[in-house]
Amino acid sequence: MFKQILAALAALFLAAAAHAAIDANKATQAELEAVKGIGPSLSTVILSERKKGDFKDWSDFVARVPGVGERSAAKFSEAGLTVHGDRFSGVVAGASGKPAAKTHRGVRKSDQGTKPAPASKAQPAPAKS
Repeated sequence: MFKQILAALAALFLAAAAHAAIDANKATQAELEAVKGIGPSLSTVILSERKKGDFKDWSDFVARVPGVGERSAAKFSEAGLTVHGDRFSGVVAGASGKPAAKTHRGVRKSDQGTKPAPASKAQPAPAKS
């Protein structure tokens, strides 16, 4: 019975350690690669960009690391990656403060999937007598 309790506690400890926060500004290459979705090439790019200066926030991280967008940032954050201890919270703002990510049609990703407002039906002009 004692061994089962000890094994359960060890399993919980390992599960918690697997989701420990890994800061993009402090992590080693091995720690970055431990984040699901970050491989050797991406961790090398992250470290290379970090040599130029710490990432200020998630917007800075997404802007400076090629191939990482909002979707990837959300997945990395869910897997334990942080920037200055912060988890990814959603839309990345560009320099103007507006969401930066746009599709090839110029529609913000955050606006995709929403239906446009229905057009008002034009009333026929009253007939003149």
